[in-house]
Amino acid sequence: MNSPFNAPTPNTKIPVTILTGFLGAGKTTLLNYILKENHGRKIAVIENEFGEVGIDGDLVLSSETEEIYEMVNGCVCCTAEVREDLVRIVRELVARPVRLDHILIETSGLADPYPVAQSFFINDPIAEEVELDAIVTMVDARHIAQHLEDLQLDGVDNQAVDQIVCADRIVINKVDLVSSAEVEALRGKIRGLNATADLVTSTHAQIDLTKILGIGAFECTQKLMEIGAEQHDHHDHHDHEGPDHEHDPSVSSVGIAVEGAVDLMAFHRWISELRSSQADNLYRMKGVLAVANEDQRYVLQGVHSLVEFRASTAWGTEPRSSKIVFIGRDLDRAALNQGFAACLAG
Repeated sequence: MNSPFNAPTPNTKIPVTILTGFLGAGKTTLLNYILKENHGRKIAVIENEFGEVGIDGDLVLSSETEEIYEMVNGCVCCTAEVREDLVRIVRELVARPVRLDHILIETSGLADPYPVAQSFFINDPIAEEVELDAIVTMVDARHIAQHLEDLQLDGVDNQAVDQIVCADRIVINKVDLVSSAEVEALRGKIRGLNATADLVTSTHAQIDLTKILGIGAFECTQKLMEIGAEQHDHHDHHDHEGPDHEHDPSVSSVGIAVEGAVDLMAFHRWISELRSSQADNLYRMKGVLAVANEDQRYVLQGVHSLVEFRASTAWGTEPRSSKIVFIGRDLDRAALNQGFAACLAG
């Protein structure tokens, strides 16, 4: 006997995860972890940086099963033009003959995920091809509290708050750097902003990928986005008017790119001085550098006073160059350029 009901249509949409988190939360580390894991999925990663020099693509490992796309022409949450560029990339990915298993969009550390999601998952025809699987927010257990309580952000978006409020899953990363009591206190702060998101903890962004990919939070997230404007206006830290939003005007990035290498000892001294003198205002530093008399590229990762500078992969045949980006409040562009120039090998 034929059933009077039509069989359900198989869901063929490609799931999309928006990965967000304030500066230095560990998003790039998580991406590298995903790229190294044997998860059997073909994933495309779209990165959006806040800065003048694209660096995250150099920090992310290459992979045979994943593809990396960089967007460095502006913050994806701030202007319609950049969001349209994001949608264009997604359209191109969907149109390819080889089907993707997942698309992962890593926003900049200063992005508000609401307009990123709203820009095309509800209003654009591309929604027929893809669906939002989840918004995953990473937080730095060591430093997030000071950003959540940053009174200087009054009158503009507090991006650290935005990212937690809208999350389907929240990864409390770097728990090895704080006590268990501090982790519990942070859980309480997060619960005060988001009472429904699942919380998971991690060290060095190593996490069971089933907890962040393919978790099917789309229906809840879609409902949240439909009333997103109302929720935004309801929170003291939010002030959205129209499709665009305003970053803290005192927060900026300084990007420096040169052909050539740095003197290792001089660079060490300079970074140590910056770490001690500007730890509060210098939110994030990251770089890929050539070092004089060294065959390997060096990678710099810094969050406030925590700085790692280590040798990485060999340069190979590409030109040796040095790129560094600083993100923080009230940065002195001239002084940073001058300090970096003094570190260059003669």
